[in-house]
Amino acid sequence: MNTFYVPESALIIVAHPDDAEFSCAGTVARWVKAGSRILYVLCTSGEVGISEPGMTRERAIEIREAEQMAAAEVVGVKQVVFLREPDGLLQPTLELRKKLVREIRRFKPEVVVCGDPTIVWAGNEYINHPDHRAAATAALDATFPAAGQPNLFEELADEGYFAFKPRKVYVTGWQQTDLFVNIEETIDLKIAALRAHQSQMKDWDPEPRIKEWAAMRGQGKEMAYAESFRVVTLVSDENWEKTKGIVNAAEETTA
Repeated sequence: MNTFYVPESALIIVAHPDDAEFSCAGTVARWVKAGSRILYVLCTSGEVGISEPGMTRERAIEIREAEQMAAAEVVGVKQVVFLREPDGLLQPTLELRKKLVREIRRFKPEVVVCGDPTIVWAGNEYINHPDHRAAATAALDATFPAAGQPNLFEELADEGYFAFKPRKVYVTGWQQTDLFVNIEETIDLKIAALRAHQSQMKDWDPEPRIKEWAAMRGQGKEMAYAESFRVVTLVSDENWEKTKGIVNAAEETTA
């Protein structure tokens, strides 16, 4: 049985609106209920994800960002950042890495949550979206080592953002996972958050499939419904208590 770990703060990095809801919204809802600060960072606004006659990218951005804000509100997340990288063309560039480093240094999350860049094949009916892989690669590269290196992207110090090293990385997925979070009490919030993405759900009711997937992850773990993660600990408990992730405290206090 996994002990439920509650970080003081968590930054969730995804490619598109609805990615957080599919992957980790049940866990996020539990963290929010326990008092965690949460920030969603979306690399794109999903502007090519509405296939309707006459739909423009500009209108799609308005729709999908509004849906994401509503979905975040369902689970109690108040802070959402849209980087507005091009949907469908996302690349793990140095520019994107810097943008993510900025958000990590600004928000100072104890935990970063992102996808798994190594997943390409997802069963017999789906190939993992290249934007998902790109966002996951950029997120991991920004989290470690970039965010914690004072002499990398040092110009961010001019904006007041200094080197910071998150404590843990939670990689969402179903392959090679080692942590299972019980979401029995929050799965209805996860489903309600998904329903907020009406442009994507349309007439599809996500409840049966979401509960099926969550039940599969919880099977044999005394959990009716679960989300699963691969967890990497970047800072030991002892060092975290000493630094809280701040690499050079003196630099911050003299800025």
